[in-house]
Amino acid sequence: MLADWIQLTKPRILQLNLIAAFGGYWVASKWEPDWLLLLWLLTGTALTMAASCVWNNVWDYELDRKMQRTKDRPLAAGRLKTGGVLLYALMLGVCGELVLFWKGNELVGWLGLFGMFMYGCVYTMWLKRKSTWSTSIGGVSGAMPPVMGYCAASNELDAGAWLLFALLYFWQPAHFWSLSIRRVDEYKAAGFPLLPVVKGIARTKLQMIPYVLFLLPTVTAMYLLGYAGVVFFAVSLLFGMIWMGHTISGVVTANNEKWSKTNFILSVNYLLVVFVCMVVDTPGRPFW
Repeated sequence: MLADWIQLTKPRILQLNLIAAFGGYWVASKWEPDWLLLLWLLTGTALTMAASCVWNNVWDYELDRKMQRTKDRPLAAGRLKTGGVLLYALMLGVCGELVLFWKGNELVGWLGLFGMFMYGCVYTMWLKRKSTWSTSIGGVSGAMPPVMGYCAASNELDAGAWLLFALLYFWQPAHFWSLSIRRVDEYKAAGFPLLPVVKGIARTKLQMIPYVLFLLPTVTAMYLLGYAGVVFFAVSLLFGMIWMGHTISGVVTANNEKWSKTNFILSVNYLLVVFVCMVVDTPGRPFW
């Protein structure tokens, strides 16, 4: 039973985004972190993100039953009741925002609220069922964690915050469309109007290219403006070019299953490697 409640929060999504939030905080703190503030930030961010994911389960559980990937989710499988899960989402969201406003600052609290609104209302309740723009616009919410981390330390939305937002925003569509190409028949059966369902796989592959391409000037700007060091720049640029090359190769490949699986794996590892490099190569005075 406990495992079902944890599953509702989508732990893998939480893990990736908490790494991003940590990275954003570290960039702004410049090796002089307030460890207690960082702990409160990660706690509040995890709670607000978990609330959004649980709400997504509530709103989508009937459609989740139509997809192989999601049919065993606790609500879709009938192991939990909607009323209790809805209360769970509310409690997570309220607790998360109390932590962010009380132990963080007003800016990071409002960013958390904005992220929940974009994911829970704009993406989940509206665009996911209505438009191929769901991934692109919904990506705004997914780009909030590193910005929240940065603003927890800096308490301002400056160039560093916007570059971190751009990094996560441009990363998301190619990452998600790589998954949705593999599951296109399931999404079609469930009635989700994703880009590969409505416009086709060939069009989706083309539309992925500019998002991956925009990552290159983003990491370059982070280096040139002093938010990250030369190791971060070199690794991020090289990995980005490798991912870019593979994404472009999708235009001519005939094996969509193999190509999309590899592209998805590249996207996950790109995010992890970039943020690890960002943390270890943040300019400043290492505390050791």
